[in-house]
Amino acid sequence: MLALVADPAAPERLALREAAEPAPGPGTPVVAVEAVALNRGEVNRLATAVDGWRPGWDLAGTIAVAASDGRGPDVGARVVGLLPEGMGWAERAAVPATHLAVLPDTLETVQAAALPVAGLTALRTLRIGGLLLDRRVLITGAAGGVGRFAIQLARRSGADVTAVVGRPERGAGLRELGADRVVLGIEAAEGPFDLVLDAAGGSSLAAALALVGTGGTVVTYGNSAREPSTFVVNDFYTTWGVSLRGFFLLADAGREPPAVDLGHLAQLVADRRLDPQVALVTDWRDADRALRSLRERRVPGKAILRVG
Repeated sequence: MLALVADPAAPERLALREAAEPAPGPGTPVVAVEAVALNRGEVNRLATAVDGWRPGWDLAGTIAVAASDGRGPDVGARVVGLLPEGMGWAERAAVPATHLAVLPDTLETVQAAALPVAGLTALRTLRIGGLLLDRRVLITGAAGGVGRFAIQLARRSGADVTAVVGRPERGAGLRELGADRVVLGIEAAEGPFDLVLDAAGGSSLAAALALVGTGGTVVTYGNSAREPSTFVVNDFYTTWGVSLRGFFLLADAGREPPAVDLGHLAQLVADRRLDPQVALVTDWRDADRALRSLRERRVPGKAILRVG
């Protein structure tokens, strides 16, 4: 079969090559992959990956071979899945049944592929904040895949949502998704907030710690700034009951397998209560161009590759 693998000599360090066929295992069926999503974490990893490393966390397709013990979806079932160890950018992939959800009939594969990393990160980081009805939520990196899911899910939970973007044009469409206000840079946000989701790290995380209110929570799940965070500790510990939480989905999926949450997200999209914000769909043979667009922040949402 073919798979996309790291190749330091190729454009965007990625190339199509022959790869070993995956084998089903106990509770692990093989999926015939039809679409995969690109994530910034994979783009960053490719920059330093050794030759032959295989990326791919998000995928959607059809069960080709059932698990060896019969557990999981039947052959022919349409599914969406998360592969914490990667290797999903391939014609076929072995995926634990606990990391798969069967798709509603009305949900397109391309839309489903956008859900795992971005949708689960948004859902689970918001969940850390508890009941969000009438709470104030600040979302940095709001124009990205996670941010767009988080805006919608926070609004559905009854929150007042402030979205932070880095450039004016990146704010287009965020109010329509549910943001009450869109601000340029976290410095323009007016606290206090009950929950802050920060993807940027660096100075953004420092600012977030100064904006969280009594009993509030800051959840950090990324470091797109690629720099350390330095903050005035008085801005943090003098506010009663404030907590700082780190979140990494690929580790969290081991603690709480994502099948149920993936099914929930898929149903929301099928019911038109959640928009996966797919902004770019292209053939996987054009993966280098899609990766470049994502790296240069020219994709207002999710980028999807059709496989095959």
